[in-house]
Amino acid sequence: DMAVRHYTLDINLSTPVDSASVVPGLLSIFHEQELTETIHDTNGHGYLATFVGKNGRLVVLRVHSHGLVTVDLQCHEDDNIAQLDNVSDQNEKHVEFSILLYFKLPALVRGAKVDRYWPTADGRLVEYDVDEVVYEEDSAYQNIKILHSRQYGNILVLDGDVNLAESDLAYTQAITGNGRENYAGKEVLILGGGDGGILAELVKQKPKMVTMKVIDGCKMYMRRTCGNTLDTLRGDCYQILIEDCVPLLKKYVQEGRTFDYVINDLTAIPISTSPEEDSMWEFLRLILDLSVRVLHPKGKYFTQGNSVNLKEALSLYEEQLGKLSCPVDFQKEVVCVPSYLEQWVFYTAWKK
Repeated sequence: DMAVRHYTLDINLSTPVDSASVVPGLLSIFHEQELTETIHDTNGHGYLATFVGKNGRLVVLRVHSHGLVTVDLQCHEDDNIAQLDNVSDQNEKHVEFSILLYFKLPALVRGAKVDRYWPTADGRLVEYDVDEVVYEEDSAYQNIKILHSRQYGNILVLDGDVNLAESDLAYTQAITGNGRENYAGKEVLILGGGDGGILAELVKQKPKMVTMKVIDGCKMYMRRTCGNTLDTLRGDCYQILIEDCVPLLKKYVQEGRTFDYVINDLTAIPISTSPEEDSMWEFLRLILDLSVRVLHPKGKYFTQGNSVNLKEALSLYEEQLGKLSCPVDFQKEVVCVPSYLEQWVFYTAWKK
């Protein structure tokens, strides 16, 4: 299948204009490219026209009366790039007498075999240099993809959400205490962490036992993150469980079992601002309460939060920390995770 490139050109003029003074020069550019013009009625609000070429090229020209000129151009991926750049340059040339700001966006590629566009947690669109899907499956719990990026290495994507890249050691270090903790001889429970990054970091310190669950595929395609720790379900100081963590936590509560560290890497804090109605908040509260109940009196609970820009959701989470059956104190830390392209908040909690 052939992908489509979408170019956007914005030209801010220094003063509101009469479209009659700008349009003729712009039209000559498109006529030179053998594009057929259709003018649309705007009821006196500037000028709007579409242009279609024999090769399927489509241009939308809009001249707003307040002084903004927008040009949207769509074409096949293998169209002549030099020719397209010339079209853009000619647009600038024909209105340069009154330009205040000229802005040309890089091309958006639509319909490619690998989608390169992913939203950040706070709603900005990021383009990754993804060039291959190296692994994909639908598990009983979620859709799992591992995409290759030239800059970040392989990236784990769960249900369309960028989870962790091989470049993201900063994430793994933050959610394990950034070197401030001594895990030697300790009992550790990891909730989630299926990429194996947390486990690979912890086993370096020879803990007594680490218990966690895993995502198949990571052991083959995220080896820069997990090393060889996922090759077997049991090692000298760890065991990997392929099961739901909620029944497991409830079982540990009933048995009175405790851990020196509980590391929750299941999900980010929900961005919904209605925790009383959102099922994800309900799940988060359940995991949080059960985790604290299996925490040793002097133990620590680590988890990720969300984007530093989602202040309301973070504030709601901190309210939940104050409503647990076991009272806790907490602190937070802000870390830049490379593949997230945003600042990310991590929490540490402990029993009062």
